[in-house]
Amino acid sequence: MQFSKPAGPVEKIRRHVATWPRSVSLAAEGLRTLTRRQWVVAAAVSIGFGVLLGLATVLIPNSLFTRDIPAVWWNYPVWIVTSVLAGLLFATYVRDGAGEPGTSAGGAGGDDAEARRTSRAGMAGAFLAWFAVGCPVCNKFALLALGYSGAITWFAPFQPVLAVLALVLTGVALIVRLRGRVLCALPSGRVEEVSR
Repeated sequence: MQFSKPAGPVEKIRRHVATWPRSVSLAAEGLRTLTRRQWVVAAAVSIGFGVLLGLATVLIPNSLFTRDIPAVWWNYPVWIVTSVLAGLLFATYVRDGAGEPGTSAGGAGGDDAEARRTSRAGMAGAFLAWFAVGCPVCNKFALLALGYSGAITWFAPFQPVLAVLALVLTGVALIVRLRGRVLCALPSGRVEEVSR
């Protein structure tokens, strides 16, 4: 009897990367399964998250917050795309029906571990987006850790990396959730009780 040795980290990554074209295709299919209710939630959360992030990072000029260093050109697309992805991701957690018995519970096929992972990835993406598009010297964490000149010298050049990580984390979480709507679809009709 011959045992196969466990796959190493490189092999695992290679297998995951090989499945991404199909995952993206399934996610596009899953996007078409969103209900009107979920689209409304996605729009509301996208707008709410966008306004909150825009006000806090002064991408939307306001009198509550100030920004010492002006926004750069890439802050605006990252802000908008992250807001849209976050809204869509949030919508995948909303029930398909209005609480009727037998309706799908929103997408991941009941896999609690996967739901937790995608939820954490989405939250990490939103958090990183805040760091990415915010003023480097207005960020208290960067300012305390690096000082004013360190925040400009070290943190500001690192912000585009944070932006890419934010978009990737939120995008991957959304793809996994949407893919789950297709692969792990629950019956949408009423479930009849079977008598023995």
